[in-house]
Amino acid sequence: MHEDLNWAIGGEAGDGIDSTGKIFAQALSRAGRHVYTSKDFASRIRGGYTAYKVRTSVDRVESVVDRLDILIALTERTIDENIEELHDGSVIIYDGERTSMQDVEVPGNMTGLDVPLKRLAEEAGGAIMRNVVALGAACEVAAFPIEFLDSSLDKRFGDKGTAIVENNQQAARLGAEYAAEQYDHDYGYDIETTDADYVLLNGDEAIGMGAIAAGCRFYSGYPITPATDVMEYLTGRIDEYGGKVVQAEDELAAINLALGAARAGARAMTATSGPGIDLMTETFGLVATTETPLVICDVMRAGPSTGMPTKQEQGDLNMLLYGGHGEIDRLIVAPTTVAECFWKTVEAFNLAERYQMPVFLVADLSLAVTEQTFTPDTFDMDEVEIDRGKLVDDDEMSAWVDEQDRFQPHVPTTDGISPRTLPGTDGGAHMTTGLEHDSLGRRTEDTEVRVDQVDKRKQKVETAIEREAWAAREFGDPDADTLLVSWGSNEGAIREAMELLAGDGVDVRFLSVPYLFPRPELSEAVDRAELTIVVECNAQGQFADLLERDVFERVERINKYNGVRFKAEELATAITDLVRPQEATQ
Repeated sequence: MHEDLNWAIGGEAGDGIDSTGKIFAQALSRAGRHVYTSKDFASRIRGGYTAYKVRTSVDRVESVVDRLDILIALTERTIDENIEELHDGSVIIYDGERTSMQDVEVPGNMTGLDVPLKRLAEEAGGAIMRNVVALGAACEVAAFPIEFLDSSLDKRFGDKGTAIVENNQQAARLGAEYAAEQYDHDYGYDIETTDADYVLLNGDEAIGMGAIAAGCRFYSGYPITPATDVMEYLTGRIDEYGGKVVQAEDELAAINLALGAARAGARAMTATSGPGIDLMTETFGLVATTETPLVICDVMRAGPSTGMPTKQEQGDLNMLLYGGHGEIDRLIVAPTTVAECFWKTVEAFNLAERYQMPVFLVADLSLAVTEQTFTPDTFDMDEVEIDRGKLVDDDEMSAWVDEQDRFQPHVPTTDGISPRTLPGTDGGAHMTTGLEHDSLGRRTEDTEVRVDQVDKRKQKVETAIEREAWAAREFGDPDADTLLVSWGSNEGAIREAMELLAGDGVDVRFLSVPYLFPRPELSEAVDRAELTIVVECNAQGQFADLLERDVFERVERINKYNGVRFKAEELATAITDLVRPQEATQ
């Protein structure tokens, strides 16, 4: 019996690895089990190693671990890639009739199930179902009720017709029956099921769902890994709410289309990754100067240049903070969990309109592609509040016109926030230019007006700092001598690492930061700690640099930049290595 089960399927890109993994993850969630997934995939359409891993438990799981219990190996390389995570008793399911697998050698301390996946799939109706045969065999090994797999297959292929669903269900049963008849063995697994009701969602999907809930009605984007799933989720769904998705010809067109929609009064958004942000930077300045509310989502990947498009990294922070010529005011919101991807998207739209400025919504590849289970009330739509900011209607127009009854969309105010009108508002017609402009939006080079407008835009950030709760999420012992600070997708791995550390007698306080600008006030926490450690997926320690600048104190760093997310075990080891010498000197 295991507290959790770790399953994976691996092969070549184009072998249906992703869809197979999703089917099994969905089956587990329908059985009332928590699920946490991870992907390892090459940046090509076909060829190159790819894998989909599922960690499942009746308890909530929030990170990946260095253990594989059941591995479906479609290629011999799959075994080689995962050999360090396999253990005594691990089960490897493979097809010895495939040319590439005829000479496979399963280590003696593991169990190999040679299942004729292709041949059994053909008996069920087609070789394309060989992965489903493997899923059936995995259900037998794990003592997992195959009826839950039936339900997942129905969801996956239901729109293709009853025959396709039944063929896949038959393929799964042939796999399970073959494993049972040919390998009469007790594998020691018995997956517990519950009556819990869970939804399975990844970060990109949560961002898309949050956008719809926030009232986004226009999305424009250009496909780019790992942000494409935001557009995929919105396509079709946003139409049901009167919205529109436009696939642009490139990233420049994408942000310009979104800017146009926002100027027309729609809540608008675009999403891309680092290379796309590079291309959008010029228009980003136009968005800020014209004081247009716009959400720009950056789903980070490993760079620079094309880098490693399908690998994890948090390397865009400096670009998000400082990108663009001149001085551009902005807000930066960075979810730390898949659930926060939903709620922070809603918040980003409210901030954009409340302060009439561009808001970066920042995720990373691990958040984007990780599928995780949640109870439905995690995304309670009744809790969504929409704030459209200082919108002026016909009755309020007289307070915002000059002596010639002309509306002033950029008039300086105490809080820096000018009135805003939607198209069609009586008396609210106006012009805005990307050139420096006056209160009416007309171009100017007047030095006093220039200072007034720059100060006005800067004041909006100061107002946001005063009015909003830019707080970090706190975990652990508030009185611990060791302080951990991180941002982005590292939260789950750190929280599980804290459990391992506690078992080893190491108490820590952890602050997970969901806002990159403005940042939460962390100086007091750093002052109280004997040791501060910043954890992030980049080489330079970009957030650590910011923290050192904010608190005027040196912090320790744990950095990972090989393209792979943090795991709880490695973090626990790295943190212990920093804490023990510190304790020895006290």
